[in-house]
Amino acid sequence: MAQLDVLIVTPPSRLEVYQNLSNDFAAIEPPVWGGLIAEFLRSRGVAVAMLDAEALKLTHEQTAERIVAAQPLVTLITIYGQQPSASTQCMPAATKTARLVAEKGKGRLATIALGTHPSALPKRTLEEEPFTYVCQGEGPYTLLELVRALKSDGDLGAVPGLWYRDRDGKVRSNTPAPLISDLDAELPRQALDLLDMSLYRAHNWHCFGNLDSRDSYASLQTSLGCPFKCSFCCINAPFGVNKIRTWSPDNVIAQIDEMVLKYGVRNIKIPDEMFVLNPKHVLGICDKLIERGYGLNLWAYARVDTLNDDAMLDKLKAAGINWLGLGIESGSKYVRDGVTKGRFGNLDISAVVRRVRDKGIYVGANYIFGLPDDTLESMQETLDLAISLNTEWANFYCAMAYPGSHLYEMAKEQNLPLPDDAGGPGWIGYAQHSFDCLPLPTATLSAQQVLDFRDQAFTRYFTNPDYLEMIRKTFGERAMAHVRDMTGHTLPRRHRQN
Repeated sequence: MAQLDVLIVTPPSRLEVYQNLSNDFAAIEPPVWGGLIAEFLRSRGVAVAMLDAEALKLTHEQTAERIVAAQPLVTLITIYGQQPSASTQCMPAATKTARLVAEKGKGRLATIALGTHPSALPKRTLEEEPFTYVCQGEGPYTLLELVRALKSDGDLGAVPGLWYRDRDGKVRSNTPAPLISDLDAELPRQALDLLDMSLYRAHNWHCFGNLDSRDSYASLQTSLGCPFKCSFCCINAPFGVNKIRTWSPDNVIAQIDEMVLKYGVRNIKIPDEMFVLNPKHVLGICDKLIERGYGLNLWAYARVDTLNDDAMLDKLKAAGINWLGLGIESGSKYVRDGVTKGRFGNLDISAVVRRVRDKGIYVGANYIFGLPDDTLESMQETLDLAISLNTEWANFYCAMAYPGSHLYEMAKEQNLPLPDDAGGPGWIGYAQHSFDCLPLPTATLSAQQVLDFRDQAFTRYFTNPDYLEMIRKTFGERAMAHVRDMTGHTLPRRHRQN
């Protein structure tokens, strides 16, 4: 049998990250970035396979056993989460998997960590975690040159973006790899044929209109990066710059054609950090979707200040983009200003939400409690705004100083307690729904107060009679019953049990 050059692994994180929500309510996301890298590598003659332990519901032990059985030249462990900033929460699973591979493989199998978190903290990741190598950057060029170096006994110092140890055990790093400039040419598609596409499941709210369709699901990037600089966000850590690159509408529709015609996909997530931004890009994709007439159910992210064009909203709806995720963050303009997210007021927010919903597009609003300027009063303003908007879905988050974000640097400078401090819960403390969740404290609120407010806000919002009645009228009795079932699952938190 020919040598397997690269095995791309998604480690099993869901149970730790989502606790009792992982079985029925959380999505099972296809590994988009892993799929893009797989296609990049095999188109250049590299022998590639993929192992999605999340979708296969493998334990860390089972995952490691499959890796050892495959005997790849190098195992790429991808460390990404379901939200743009949710890489750090997947570190514990990646670490456990890599450690077991080292033990079971008797130290003979190489592993490399790739993701937002390793790019934000490459030196620390190599020094503290059981990976042979760490990739700082996007990954494709680094992986390609690493394989070539390993197969030819070449110079690791020539592999761009690589962190490694030399023969004396000293940590070394190389110049970062250049960003891919032509996405269509170099990352033309995901290697979906290397995955079992029947294993993936959409978010529950994405399919409120047809909960039985959740397993007809895929995810598709149409751009990389973001030009904005929100202080709580770390998504540009692998790119090293605040900019956006896009695939062409022709490329995007070709990928969607494959998903629909070959795999029967009906529900698609566009996980771009900011989809509704460049009108030419957005309308080009919408026009092609409208031409196809597939009748898909898509969702994507947008900003409040990019949704003032009624004609664009009409196109989005006609194209099947039935949900838009809006980053509202706080009900206080003063708090939003503090995280460079405040160029609009609450009246603007209400007007935009109303305009979007008037076009028949559902809104998933995103809120954050515990931002640096937050007080109990301002967090209550945020909850009051959420309840008054009464959108079809709402995500309630705690402010986290994710590695790679400005908040992380600020927290370190101010010696604020972080999950990765000595005596802290470790990287799993950055997982919003985890047992050991430890958000950022504010000047007036402890981490536990912020977390308790968040959990209470979630329950209050989703048990609100006005919300439940709106869901019943919009999606039917079954969706309303599903929401009631969801709110019956209280997240255990360590500080409350203690």
